[in-house]
Amino acid sequence: MRFRETVIYHAFSHKEAKEHDVQELGSQRAEAFVRAFLKRSIPHLSQQDCESHLQRKAVVLEYFTRQKPKQQKKKSKGLSAKQRRDMRLFDINPEQQRYSLFLPLHELWKQYIRDLCHGLKPDTQPQMIQAKLLKADLHGAIISVTKSKCPSYVGVTGILLQETKHVFKIITKEDHLKVIPKLNCVFAIEIDDFISYIYGSKFQLRSSERSARKFKVKGTIDL
Repeated sequence: MRFRETVIYHAFSHKEAKEHDVQELGSQRAEAFVRAFLKRSIPHLSQQDCESHLQRKAVVLEYFTRQKPKQQKKKSKGLSAKQRRDMRLFDINPEQQRYSLFLPLHELWKQYIRDLCHGLKPDTQPQMIQAKLLKADLHGAIISVTKSKCPSYVGVTGILLQETKHVFKIITKEDHLKVIPKLNCVFAIEIDDFISYIYGSKFQLRSSERSARKFKVKGTIDL
């Protein structure tokens, strides 16, 4: 054991110290330095355990890295509904409230529905078309009010420009922008001789929410 300690704590000779540019230390100071170094490097072992450990195998000294504090990324918050309303982001300018401007949108919507229903053929089941329309995006559809508790809404027909949870915004052929509430109204959508009816009181959802909603078939629905 003493021989191993002598090897471990062997001091540099004058020639070795000069060659490696190391300050010469006495054997006692060298031993004290090594003990202090091992204590810093292996803090969980006592002095006795450290010496016992060195006799049996080589030791890989631990290297402690300073952990940098994690910086929390700030999530960018979008505008609230009130902020969007205050900024009037979804308002349609009066000079753009023209029926003819949105006819190309209606043509795109018809092609979208045809693709969605795999082609509207005469033998296509109406129930399948109805189920597809309930979950489809209706922006660009020509929509009509067939029933309503408010008589002034009945007969209003136009291209659907905006849909919210509670209202449809429709541009008529007379270039009038109408805001029709869904509540207490029945709407009709016609495409390629197929007519689908929507009960607005059961349709009070945002368009993005309807795609995941399951609609139940009911025999009669009150306004």
